[in-house]
Amino acid sequence: MGNPEDLEIVPSSFPEVLKDLHSQYKSLEEGVVANYIPELAKVNPNLFSICIATVDGQIYEVGDYQQLFTIQSISKVFVYGQALEDHGRDYILTRVGVEPTGEAFNAIILDEQSKRPYNPMVNAGAIATTSLIKGSGPTERLNRLLDMYRRYIGRDVFVDISVFTSERSTGHRNRATAHLMLNFGMIDQNIEEALDLYFQQCSVMVNCRDLAVMAATLANKGINPITKEKAVDNRYIKDILSVMYTCGMYNFAGEWAYNVGIPAKSGVCGGIIAVVPNQMGIGVFSPLLDVRGNSVRGVKVCEQLSQRLGLHLFDCSRQEGI
Repeated sequence: MGNPEDLEIVPSSFPEVLKDLHSQYKSLEEGVVANYIPELAKVNPNLFSICIATVDGQIYEVGDYQQLFTIQSISKVFVYGQALEDHGRDYILTRVGVEPTGEAFNAIILDEQSKRPYNPMVNAGAIATTSLIKGSGPTERLNRLLDMYRRYIGRDVFVDISVFTSERSTGHRNRATAHLMLNFGMIDQNIEEALDLYFQQCSVMVNCRDLAVMAATLANKGINPITKEKAVDNRYIKDILSVMYTCGMYNFAGEWAYNVGIPAKSGVCGGIIAVVPNQMGIGVFSPLLDVRGNSVRGVKVCEQLSQRLGLHLFDCSRQEGI
C-alpha cells in the first residue's frame, strides 16, 4: 500500500479496490444472521455487496448490490434527522441525549439523572425519536417517513409487511423500553402507535446502492448527489454525523472511531453506512453479524477502505478532495 503520506483518494481506483475487497472477504463465513426476528433469520448468509457514491454523483459497486433487504437500525440516522427538522435541536435534546452508552443496542436503560434515552442510535432513543415525528395520524406519519427515504434514495420505497409483522409480534423488549420511557414522560401514551411506526421504519426495503447514496447525501450537506434534491436541512448535518460518529456502532463505537475514523451506522440487516464528509458515502451489506450486531464482513471492508484510501478523519496524511 505504500507509505501513509502517499495515500490519496482517487476515484479511478475505486472499482479495483472494491473488487479486491469483495474477493478478499467473500469467503469469510464468521458470524450468524439475526435470528431474534424470525423473518431476518431466513436471509441468505452468502449475500455480500459494497458500494461507494461520491458527492459528484459517481457510483461504484460490486457484488449483490441490487439485492433488497430491510434497513433496520440504519433508519435511526435518517429518522433522527427528520425529528430535528420537525422540532429543532433544543427540543430534541430534552427528549433524547447524545452520549454513547457502552451498552448493547437493545439495552433497557435510561440516563439516571435526566431519564432520557442516552442517544438516538440505540433502540430506546430511536423509539423516542420516532414518537416525535409530526403527522395527523399513523398514515400521515408513515407517509412522511417514506417520502423522507425517497429524498435520500431517489426512488419510492415500501415497507416489507412480513418483516414488520414479525418485528411487531416479537418486539416485547422494545415494548418494555417504551413503557419505561412512558413512566418518565419521554414519550406519550400512544405507545403502540409509536412502536408500529418504529417497526415500519426499520422494515423499509433498500439495497446496498441505496445505502451508499443515502450516506453520500449526508456527505453532500443533505443534497442527494444523484437527483440534486434536498433530503435534510444542512444545519442538522453536524448533529447527525456527530451522533453517528460517537454512537452509531453501539458498544463497538470506540474501536470503530479508533480504527476506521468516520461516522457510521450499522443494522442487524447486515448493512453498514459510512460517511466521508464532503467526499463520499459508503454502503456495505453482508448479513453475518458479530456478537455486537455488526456485519462481520462490513466492518472488515470499512477498516480496509479507511486504510487504503486514507479516510480516517484524524489522519494527518489525508489528502483533501476527491
